[in-house]
Amino acid sequence: MNEYSSVPGHQSQHGSAIRAIAAVVILEAVRGRMLWLMLALLLGGFALVQFTAQVAITESAQISSGAFAFWLRGASVFVVALFVLSSMLRDWSDKGMELVLALALPRAVYLYGRLAGYAVVALVCALMCTLALTIFISWQQALIWGATLALELLLVAALSVLCLLTLTHVTIGMSAVAAFYLLARSMDAIRLIGANPIAGGQSDAHMLMVAVVDGLAFVLPDLALFARAEWVFYANATLADFGYAAGQCAIYLVLLVAAAMFDLQRKVL
Repeated sequence: MNEYSSVPGHQSQHGSAIRAIAAVVILEAVRGRMLWLMLALLLGGFALVQFTAQVAITESAQISSGAFAFWLRGASVFVVALFVLSSMLRDWSDKGMELVLALALPRAVYLYGRLAGYAVVALVCALMCTLALTIFISWQQALIWGATLALELLLVAALSVLCLLTLTHVTIGMSAVAAFYLLARSMDAIRLIGANPIAGGQSDAHMLMVAVVDGLAFVLPDLALFARAEWVFYANATLADFGYAAGQCAIYLVLLVAAAMFDLQRKVL
C-alpha cells in the first residue's frame, strides 16, 4: 500500500467505493430474480418433503427433514456459485472492472467490493434456508445449521471469484467449483474407504494413494462438518460445532481472498 492510499481521506474514499460496488452487486441480484429463484427452490424442497414422507416406511419425519436440509444446502451452493460466476463474467464483458479501475482505485477495492456484495447475497440465501428449516426442527438447531451454511456459502462465493479470475470461463469455473466442493464434502468418506480397502493388502500403490488422500484432506476445508444432516436428524448441534466451522471458514477465506488478490494483481487489463 502506498502513501496515497494510506491517507485517511483516501481510505474513506476507498470504503465508499467498496460499499458502492457491493450495492451494485446486490442490485444485480435483485434484478436477476435471485429471490424468486430461491423461493422456487424452497417450494421444490417442500415438494421433496411430501414425496419422501410418502415413500418412507419408518421415521418419515426425520427422513423428510433430512432430505429437505440436503436439498437446501445443495440448492443454495449451486445458486450462489452460479450467480457469482455469471456476475463476474458479466462485469468483465460490460467493462465494469475497467471503469472502476479507471477511477484510480486500487484493485483491492474492486475485489473487496465484489466480495462484500456476494457475501450479502450468500447470507440472505442462508437466512431463507434457515427460516424454512425451522418448520421441521427447533429454531436453536436451525440457527446453528444456518450459521454454518452461511459460512459455507461465503467460502463458495470466494472460491467462485478465484476460479473465474483464474479460468475466465463460466463452464470451466463452475466445474472447478463443483469439483472442489464435492471433494471437500466427501473427503472423510474417501479417507475411510482408502484406509479400509475391500481387496488387496497394504501395497506400495495403496500406501501412496492413502498419502495423497491424506495430503488433500489436510489442504481442503472439512466441509462435511458444515450444515450437517446429523443435526437435523438428532438435534445434537452445539456451539462448538459452529466454532469449528467458523475457524475453518476464517482460515480458508483468507487464503482464497489472498489467492484471488494475487491473480487479479497480475492481470493485464
